[in-house]
Amino acid sequence: MLDADLLLRIYAAGCFPMWDEANSETGIFRPDPRAIIEFDGLHVPRRLEKRMRGAPFRLTTNQAFEDVLDACHEDRDDGCWCSPEMVIAYLELHERGFAHSIEAWVGDRLVGGLYGVQLGAAFMAESKFSRPEAGGTDASKIVLVATVRSLADAGFSLFDVQFRNDHIDRFGVVEIDAEDYERRLERALATPRDWPIEIDGDRARVEAEDQG
Repeated sequence: MLDADLLLRIYAAGCFPMWDEANSETGIFRPDPRAIIEFDGLHVPRRLEKRMRGAPFRLTTNQAFEDVLDACHEDRDDGCWCSPEMVIAYLELHERGFAHSIEAWVGDRLVGGLYGVQLGAAFMAESKFSRPEAGGTDASKIVLVATVRSLADAGFSLFDVQFRNDHIDRFGVVEIDAEDYERRLERALATPRDWPIEIDGDRARVEAEDQG
């Protein structure tokens, strides 16, 4: 059974789980190469910079973890890759301070977000979502940028995004081999870091203005 303790051991070993809905089983993955965002290599597309200057969303962290988790896995074109037992495990990790969410709001409507797992100075981003129909166009992208910048300020050293794909490549994703990833992860595990009490949307907007 995949419980919270096993989930922590999986991440600490440099792996991550994915639910195979078609075969009703959980696979453990160790990609080689591994995709990460370097904190000093984040790229923000010019169009998104312009969007961020208007501060279209209120950003929070750990205010709606379960809602973000649910939204990240509903109605996905590639199928659901988070099983019910995985959901329970992530909720427990959140209660124990290892899993975090970042939310984007328009008024009191949740319109985007991201969640992942923190171990020391490492953050393993799991999934993100936007709700354009509710005013959340670009919400997940802005959440991602603000999270990377806030974690850089907090002294984090590793931002893992697992695989390259068209959705995140535009942000300067790079690939490193699995051994390099595991060396970086080992150093990050030995470096305690507090999760930021807020995700600084103003900081992200100021940087966008500076780059404009």
